[in-house]
Amino acid sequence: MLTVLMECRDQESELAQTLSVLVAGAVEGLVSDVVILDKGSKDGSARVADAAGCRFLQDWDLPDVLKTLRGEWVLLIEPGARPQMGWIDELAEHMAHSRQPIRFSLSRNYRRPLLARFLHRRGPLEMGLVLPASLALSKAKPAAGLTDLAAGLKPFRLASEMVPSWAASRA
Repeated sequence: MLTVLMECRDQESELAQTLSVLVAGAVEGLVSDVVILDKGSKDGSARVADAAGCRFLQDWDLPDVLKTLRGEWVLLIEPGARPQMGWIDELAEHMAHSRQPIRFSLSRNYRRPLLARFLHRRGPLEMGLVLPASLALSKAKPAAGLTDLAAGLKPFRLASEMVPSWAASRA
């Protein structure tokens, strides 16, 4: 089973886009729970999370959050990012046969212009990150964020693609 973790701040529409794609994973039995780690939102992010059945935490400490997860694996994803077709089966297959951290491939339909690719450094969670919950817990420090969990990891890449979070603002 997989727990999805997202940090958000005033990203109501992006959150809704990501959660709508994750529903299929919950229906298939892959996604067990979704936890939204709020960083001071003043919009309707809490309402969106509640409507989707997510835990919405406003005052949180990462190690404490990781200790309460239901899934044996954790998907770290940015609000607005959306895994594309085939992600459920490929992720389930990987989780059944490996303990290696993985990330999604960049969507071929959502690439930055050539100059922007050179000027913009891709964030550590732009393509998502899936890792065993035990590894996430061992890397978690008090007052840390989700991007800190990605430090030092060399994840394999799935064939399944992800629409990056920056594309959500263009939708």
